[in-house]
Amino acid sequence: MNSKSPLVLLIDAGNTRVKWACIEQSATLTLPVQWTQLGSVTHQNLEHLRAAWADLDVLEIVLSNVAGEKLGNTLLALLASHFPQIPVHFFRSQAHCAGVQNQYQEPQRLGADRFASAIAAHYLYPDMALVVATCGTATTVDAVDAAEFIGGMILPGLQLMAASLAKNTAQLPQIAESLGLQDAFAKNTDQAIVSGCLHAQVGAMLGAVEKLRQRSSRPVQLLISGGAAPFIIPQLKLQTNLIWHHVENLVLSGLFVATKLKSTALSSTPHF
Repeated sequence: MNSKSPLVLLIDAGNTRVKWACIEQSATLTLPVQWTQLGSVTHQNLEHLRAAWADLDVLEIVLSNVAGEKLGNTLLALLASHFPQIPVHFFRSQAHCAGVQNQYQEPQRLGADRFASAIAAHYLYPDMALVVATCGTATTVDAVDAAEFIGGMILPGLQLMAASLAKNTAQLPQIAESLGLQDAFAKNTDQAIVSGCLHAQVGAMLGAVEKLRQRSSRPVQLLISGGAAPFIIPQLKLQTNLIWHHVENLVLSGLFVATKLKSTALSSTPHF
């Protein structure tokens, strides 16, 4: 797809997949973002990015990487081969970015993806206290209130929980979809495992919401994102005292916010 103006290429390198999106550099800062292009590949299929990026007119590149130095260097090599004249800006966590204060004891040690998600969440709902749940390889459940990233939880993701019980997780999506969600007490082992994993995920989110309600004077909402979110959302629909929203691509959206606001969290120095 050709764009009318040069593009910003945003990349979210996670533990399992690399997600990327393009937006016109002239686009206004509005969320949710209407991406020009959007894509995702597993770590094993990074070479597929060559074809995906072949015809892009990119003027700016922003990268968030929590997957380690080896993957980061592989991505840099791919970017250099496609866009040799375009510098890469690396998004990193810091004490303050895009209007959000980072209350981590060592702000720079907060995962860049978590901080980017918090920035997007706050930009979307600036007057709310927020629990931001991102459901991927790991599930992170973070609290944002009064423009402050308070902190959060990290727990195994849905697939990892099931895998820890030595079960074949290949059929997990099908089992999750077929599970009788009205009844938590499953009547066979496979469904009991999935029920336990789903309720553990939801329980962490609901617990975080309640804790945030106890400390905040603002209304509390839950934002859920990530690849496993569709399997957890049916459980959220059963909750009667919960305001929640499904927001896709929170990390990429946070990178977009930081880019448009010319944040100092963007650096030309790799920090994998």
